[in-house]
Amino acid sequence: MATRTMQLRRAKAELSAVVDEAVKGNATVITRYGKPQAVLVKYEDWESGHQSFADLLLAFPGPDAEVLSRWPDTPRELEL
Repeated sequence: MATRTMQLRRAKAELSAVVDEAVKGNATVITRYGKPQAVLVKYEDWESGHQSFADLLLAFPGPDAEVLSRWPDTPRELEL
């Protein structure tokens, strides 16, 4: 997969051509003020490269895992 870099202004002006290139498998990095801000890729490539929220939940280690370290002190007394 070939990757090219393009300024946002030019990408907006040539959006149809940029999308055509993405469909062919050529990604485009879109920059703003010289810094990479987004990437336009083929939909199938994007879909296969990210996780759904359900996948993230299923990957969670569960209650037995030490996810967060707890403060060792006891909680302070509160008057309600």
